[in-house]
Amino acid sequence: MPASDSLSSLAFDPGLDVRPRSSDLSFEYGPGVFGPPSELRKLDDIRKSLRDPMCDGPDPAYGIAMDVGKLSHRSELTRRSLLFGLVAYAPGLLGREPVRSQGHIHAVAPHCGWSTPELFEVWEGCAIIYAQQSVGDHPGKCLAVKAGPGDQVVMPPGWAHYVINAGITTRLVFSALCEREYGFIYDGVRARGGLAWYPLVNGQKIEWEANPHYALSTLELHQPRPYPELGLDAAIPIYKQFELNPDRVQWVSEPGQLEAIWPDFEP
Repeated sequence: MPASDSLSSLAFDPGLDVRPRSSDLSFEYGPGVFGPPSELRKLDDIRKSLRDPMCDGPDPAYGIAMDVGKLSHRSELTRRSLLFGLVAYAPGLLGREPVRSQGHIHAVAPHCGWSTPELFEVWEGCAIIYAQQSVGDHPGKCLAVKAGPGDQVVMPPGWAHYVINAGITTRLVFSALCEREYGFIYDGVRARGGLAWYPLVNGQKIEWEANPHYALSTLELHQPRPYPELGLDAAIPIYKQFELNPDRVQWVSEPGQLEAIWPDFEP
């Protein structure tokens, strides 16, 4: 794949020679870039956290390619226990909801003893990244961050979250930097039929409905914000920040480096 053509279908340059295929939910990798075939998430995989578990919709709903990067960085990503992944969502509806993931909490990573944070970056389309502090009876603070191409959103340790294709009729593509030994915990989410708020499509708008299996909560709608407290530069793509200075994003796999920040941190 010629480098000049590698980003022709993306809304911004992510600093990595990768292109989502227009025919499906997978990716093409340019010279010097490694990456796996996409794993496809079927509708049956996410039904238990949807407002209407028996709904129809795009199937598969999305594709995930975990462990992507430049060949020259492969050993360094592994040494630092960092994992860069790509996700492509289909357009369409799951019942009355836009295409979305089912929601989860990150398991405690053996590498560091933390439920680790995650760093998202939208490449194409429009995303809403929903987050809540807990999957207990009371969800705590609930936030929804609407993000477009180039926007970065940080999910703090221990928060439950899912990602929505807020473009509804268009494809969503985003990347995520996470801990290499990541694991997902779904039990609490599935036990309550999803997270505390459902996104419902009304025309071209997304409205929100509370999940009655949680105590009453308030949903805050946010815009992306800079994260100077984490050392991030919102003007530089995530992968490029790793390439320029890997220490800048080491908190993703070693959140204990910034232990004092997390108790009051919000996405």
